[in-house]
Amino acid sequence: MTRTVQQLFDLTGRAALVTGGSRGLGLQIAESLGEAGAKIVLTSRKAADLQEAAAHLKSRGIDAHWIAADASDPAEVQRVVDEAIRLVGDIDILVNNAGATWGAPAADHPLEAWDKVMNLNVRSVFLFSQAVGKRCMIPRKHGRIINVASIAGLGGNPPFMTTVAYNTSKGAVVNFTRVLAGEWGQHGITVNAIAPGFFPSKMTAGTLAKVGADNLAKGAPLQRIGDDEDLKGLALLYASDAGKHITGQIMAVDGGVSAIHSG
Repeated sequence: MTRTVQQLFDLTGRAALVTGGSRGLGLQIAESLGEAGAKIVLTSRKAADLQEAAAHLKSRGIDAHWIAADASDPAEVQRVVDEAIRLVGDIDILVNNAGATWGAPAADHPLEAWDKVMNLNVRSVFLFSQAVGKRCMIPRKHGRIINVASIAGLGGNPPFMTTVAYNTSKGAVVNFTRVLAGEWGQHGITVNAIAPGFFPSKMTAGTLAKVGADNLAKGAPLQRIGDDEDLKGLALLYASDAGKHITGQIMAVDGGVSAIHSG
């Protein structure tokens, strides 16, 4: 007998690890998975932010925990995975959301800033996927990996945006998603990416202040930027059995911006 839609989207009994989960898009995704029944472990660098985020999730009836760590450090990544398993059991869902950006013209972009962006946006995605995959997903022949990319990884920039390292890193996440999906499909693991457009966040605050949210909204067919609900549906689809036959896909959540700039 086939399951109902409600049963397919139900995450009761599942455990999710969300990197960069203390605020913004990561916290929105954590809310979505927790509201569907998953136990949540948040990780990012700042303990105070994590504590506040976990309290917010708990106020919504979600089983939430947190671990402060540097996502670009291999030893820290392993510690997070070990501690998360101790707290909630084997990890069923990994959300690779931790990220950073840096604004500078390509000709003058500091090398240390390039390395910082690449280490967090690309290296951490590999490290967490490898650690969780080897420890939890491959042995159990089941897993869901959700990578947070960006429409910045799907193309170039208008002249007012000088984020060469960020765009390059998100392009890497896009292809990492496809490559890992191909390699790990045999283990029952799906690997997909969300490519958000402009959402209000600490990372986009500078651009929103410079260009204006209204002006950015005018460039989207839906005439709006993202809000604090717009990633929830896709994240839950990727994480649940409703999306069990979807892998290696990159879905833009951008109000249609990528549709009119794809060619």
